Amino acid sequence: MSISKIVVGSILLAGILRAQPPARHAVVEHVVSRVSSAQLRQSVEKLVGFGTRHTLSDTGNATRGIGAARRWIKSEFEQSAQRSGGRMSVAYHETIVPPSGRVPAPANIINVVATLKGISAPERIIVIGAHYDSRASDPLDALSDAPGANDDGSGTALVLELARVMADQMFDATMVFIAFAGEEQGLLGATAWADQARDRGWNVEAMLNNDIVGNSMGGDGVKDDRSVRLFSEAFSPLDTGSVFRMRNSLGLESDGSSRSLARWIDDVADKYVNGFDVRLIYRRDRFLRGGDHAPFHARGIPAVRFSVARENYDWQHQNVRVENGKEYGDLVQFMDFAYLANVARVNAAALATLALAPAAPRNAGVVVSRLEYETTLRWNANTEPDLAGYYVRIRETTSPVWQEEVFTRDTVLTIPKLKDDYLFGVQAVDRGGARSLITIPLPAR
Repeated sequence: MSISKIVVGSILLAGILRAQPPARHAVVEHVVSRVSSAQLRQSVEKLVGFGTRHTLSDTGNATRGIGAARRWIKSEFEQSAQRSGGRMSVAYHETIVPPSGRVPAPANIINVVATLKGISAPERIIVIGAHYDSRASDPLDALSDAPGANDDGSGTALVLELARVMADQMFDATMVFIAFAGEEQGLLGATAWADQARDRGWNVEAMLNNDIVGNSMGGDGVKDDRSVRLFSEAFSPLDTGSVFRMRNSLGLESDGSSRSLARWIDDVADKYVNGFDVRLIYRRDRFLRGGDHAPFHARGIPAVRFSVARENYDWQHQNVRVENGKEYGDLVQFMDFAYLANVARVNAAALATLALAPAAPRNAGVVVSRLEYETTLRWNANTEPDLAGYYVRIRETTSPVWQEEVFTRDTVLTIPKLKDDYLFGVQAVDRGGARSLITIPLPAR
């Protein structure tokens, strides 16, 4: 095992004096370029055409209600699967839920799931999801029109679009595309699937939730079509006891797995979607509100939520109507499909990069042996055959984003930075330039 010593910003020794991988991966660029705003519009219009997609609406009608909607979603996934060479499978995931405040009687909650199996590391799983159910003003009203164009036809269309553009590409890890049911009744479908993943011990590396991602005009009259909010929570319910105390003592309050995932997505978006900003919001969701990423985060799975930069509450959870000349309801005419396409491109870049990249380095540590003026990091070597090396990321303790990086092929690196003043991260990168999630080193003696 060789050791490299560096000065940040200058590559000094032969251990790292080598060509780095390209900044952008060709496959990721290709996938991002295939996202179509016209296809997204077509999908949203089709979903709206079912009249209502309320979780408790008609399941037998051929053209109206949640049953017709889920059958159409399944058929769209199956069309994508036909181009996957047998690697994509499509299925329903069903759960009977007991009565609750928004479910008067036991109900069958049915998610629609498309799984694109990875080639070299199929045990690694990345999930992208959105809820396909909708609601009117009354959450128990299963009969009135509830078009759900933006909430969450936009997210469902995005998930369908990414399945379409990725089905015929080869990826290392497995991707799971999910249209969840029962979100408006209490995150029911997402909770059931997250429980299944936990109970079966699946290695879910990340979950991306897209919920209300299709409008750019806010209810206050302010338009923002150049950014999307990305919500992430610092701690999960698993961060308790000694884990919680250690995070606080090391200044890692903003480096839990979901928060680190959000910061990583911001990095990726900057590379592949020019002129469109990912705004990191350090909160689980909108104030006192929730989404389908929450059950994943609660079970220790890194999970984040995308949502529009500007919300309009006249277009959410409203009966379709006109009052005093103002139109209410979640209608297609209030959508911005060019904006939705950019949100989809951010998701495509993140999803494809994760599925192509090596696994995050394991057992990363800050070597603690004595008081010193430099920092030595070490981690276990990755074993992927296309591994190019590693990036060590550096930021000041007050910075929300990574500020510096160093490329190395070694697994021990000494940096002339005082560990008291900086935070560090390590990520693996393949020869194409796809970078893994970042591992935060912990004390290693």
